[in-house]
Amino acid sequence: MADITMARLHEAMVILYAVSLVFYFLDYIYKEKRAARIAMSLLGVVWLMQTVFLVFYIIETQRFPILSLFEGIYFYAWLLVTLSLVLRIFYRFDFAVFLLNIIGFIFMTIHTFAPVQIDRSPVGEALISELLFIHISFAILSYAAFSLSFVFSLLHVLQYRMLKKKKWTKQWGSLPSLGQTEKGMTISIGVGISLLFVSLVLGFQWAYIALVDFSIFDLKIVGSFILLVVYSFVLWRHRKGTLNGFAYSMAHIYAFLVLLINFFLGSRLSEFHFWY
Repeated sequence: MADITMARLHEAMVILYAVSLVFYFLDYIYKEKRAARIAMSLLGVVWLMQTVFLVFYIIETQRFPILSLFEGIYFYAWLLVTLSLVLRIFYRFDFAVFLLNIIGFIFMTIHTFAPVQIDRSPVGEALISELLFIHISFAILSYAAFSLSFVFSLLHVLQYRMLKKKKWTKQWGSLPSLGQTEKGMTISIGVGISLLFVSLVLGFQWAYIALVDFSIFDLKIVGSFILLVVYSFVLWRHRKGTLNGFAYSMAHIYAFLVLLINFFLGSRLSEFHFWY
């Protein structure tokens, strides 16, 4: 029972860490104070849980947990979380904090779902299944965020063309403004990128421990990375100020077409992402 509880708590840490990473990304891109507070709160909970587990482990083993790779990864992840909190609270190094959290999340995921952890746990098979469930959940959430950005881009194109042709009528008055649709696209794509990145990290870990023959060149994996690069490029161009307005909305539409191709064609041609 204790092993099952510990496994669930470690899974909860990974999920909280992933969600905090999403809010850290939003804070870094958009300088949203509310997102920063949520990210700090979630990461604080993760750090507290990590510290409690670390202290209990030291008490149980009567030594410092650095004598194996498995122990070292956990201590390394704890150090990264600690450093990121210190840098955020005392120095406000936002970009350094964001990068530290990306690295820390990757190593926390590796530790939580490492093969040695699966082998030593009586709920090892359940851990693998739940890792797959979390991976798929974050992937679907990212697709939902990209779909929302697609809707905002369609509304932006519609309003742009109506205003350009001077055919605007009162029936379109309930639609959001051009500025609101552009902001909606930007927030949605930011959330989608961070969720997709988390999903890819979790998916790689699942494939590593669950599949005998795993190729990084699987069409679904390659397509997902292309999708991440495409949306990241669109966001980077927009943040740089070289992609705005109508062109920005069209970029979202084209990126969504890449998403649809990856979702349907990639799933059918993948070696292990089966489509039923």
